[in-house]
Amino acid sequence: QDSKTARQQDSKTARQQDSKTARQQDKKMMKNFALIGAAGYIAPRHLKAIKETNNNLIAALDKFDSVGIMDSYFPNADFFVEFERFDRHIEKIKRQQNIHLDYVSICTPNYLHDSHIRMALRRQADAICEKPLVLNPWNVDALAAIEKESGQKIHTILQLRLHPSIIALKKEIENGPQDKIYDIDLTYIASRGNWYGISWKGDESKSGGIATNIGVHFYDMLSWIFGVVKTNKVHLREKNTSAGYLEFERARVRWFLSIDENTLPKKVRENGQRTYRSITIEGKEIEFSGGFTDLHTKSYQEILKGNGFGLKEARQSIEIVHDIRNNELVNVGERHPFLKERNRS
Repeated sequence: QDSKTARQQDSKTARQQDSKTARQQDKKMMKNFALIGAAGYIAPRHLKAIKETNNNLIAALDKFDSVGIMDSYFPNADFFVEFERFDRHIEKIKRQQNIHLDYVSICTPNYLHDSHIRMALRRQADAICEKPLVLNPWNVDALAAIEKESGQKIHTILQLRLHPSIIALKKEIENGPQDKIYDIDLTYIASRGNWYGISWKGDESKSGGIATNIGVHFYDMLSWIFGVVKTNKVHLREKNTSAGYLEFERARVRWFLSIDENTLPKKVRENGQRTYRSITIEGKEIEFSGGFTDLHTKSYQEILKGNGFGLKEARQSIEIVHDIRNNELVNVGERHPFLKERNRS
């Protein structure tokens, strides 16, 4: 009986030791994150992704202090409303506690991305930045040089590339006739209230305007599937609505983007809906309304495995939205049906 008890005790001790070793190993493998823009709309998806990939948020920053959402994920993370104190804290814990920052997640207004990416690299951390990565193509060139000098990596969130329906579409196009040019209509109307124009999003110098703010991920998805842009024509460029025509290597795209609820189709308005999203290829609707909830976590998983999207992948969509902002308006070329209807009314 004593021998049996001793064996049971040895077995229990071994299990406890294995469990302790596993916990220590997990802690050692955990990456340290900082988050800039913690009060923003998209920040909870990043908090969730950091948590679900079993990593640790050590500090967060936002000039607004409505960040109670952090309690659901990292209640012990330090929080700052001033960049200088946040930056000092990162430096302090490195020197005094040997706590090194591995990643900085950036959820700030578009025009601040460039500066915050640079801060991450200066702190010997990789950057994970929301789209658009930057506003202008030359910003990509400058960041490429800094990335090379620092030895760190810049990652961007291009979650549509991880959406199952979009991946299936890409495979379908790749396996289809190689000489076929596809006709596509892209329509995205996301109604916004009066607050939008007052916020940084309504300032083109800060957001890049409608095409950049709500369209950049669609342009990235289209270029990922259909290749290099050959033609970029802009038919309408207003504060709340924009429309134009893009020609890729393997697609002709009529696009219409708006935050004005008055541009919604009549049936959509009658149903009380405020958002309308549609992509048709050769007249066939592509359904990808669902499946978005876990795409940031998937993005983080890929980044942590070394498979994230960087400057090279981000470049073409940034060039597209830059040209949409700056190209002269034209009256020629194939127009989006919503624009035709608008002109008739």
